[in-house]
Amino acid sequence: MSDLKLQPDISDEELIRRFQEDDFAAYNAIVHRYKDQLLNFAYRFLGNVEEAEDIVQETFLRLYRNKHAYRQIAKFSTWIYTIAGNLAKTELRKRKRRRVVSISDMGFEDKDHEIKDELANTEQVANSALTEKIIQQAIDELPPRFRQVIILRDIQELSYEEVGSILRIPLGTVKSRVNRARLKLQAKLKDIKMPAL
Repeated sequence: MSDLKLQPDISDEELIRRFQEDDFAAYNAIVHRYKDQLLNFAYRFLGNVEEAEDIVQETFLRLYRNKHAYRQIAKFSTWIYTIAGNLAKTELRKRKRRRVVSISDMGFEDKDHEIKDELANTEQVANSALTEKIIQQAIDELPPRFRQVIILRDIQELSYEEVGSILRIPLGTVKSRVNRARLKLQAKLKDIKMPAL
């Protein structure tokens, strides 16, 4: 059988259908297709690389164990993001109970697929990393309901409809939260002098 990972024309829904019929190459293709997106989502939500990796691993484990739970009444992407989002929210609740504050200054950089600019100087790279860190810190300070929508809509670039399905909230609520989250981010960032790029 040809490598399903290299066949982007196969829909997510077709892959999960094949996996439900015990085609494990289809499962591998799903993992390949979603691992980076989900890791970025979980990291942006939790602000901790190790916890984000655990969330993604648990998401794929649940997919593996509960493959027949998916029914094609919703997009597969909505279903898998819902699993990851619920796990991330659970982790945040555990943190509050433990009263643990993340002080990690490490950032997750999902840049494996980008072409490096050989002419970029050290100052530009440092400024870019600093800007990313400042923005991530501002996102981390948002309340979870605003953090979720801004990550799903503006970082993961999902449609308002998909965000609503994942979070199980009406479309109007999604739009309202996205707008309020953007305003809160702007307010947090306006007094910070961003590095010149």
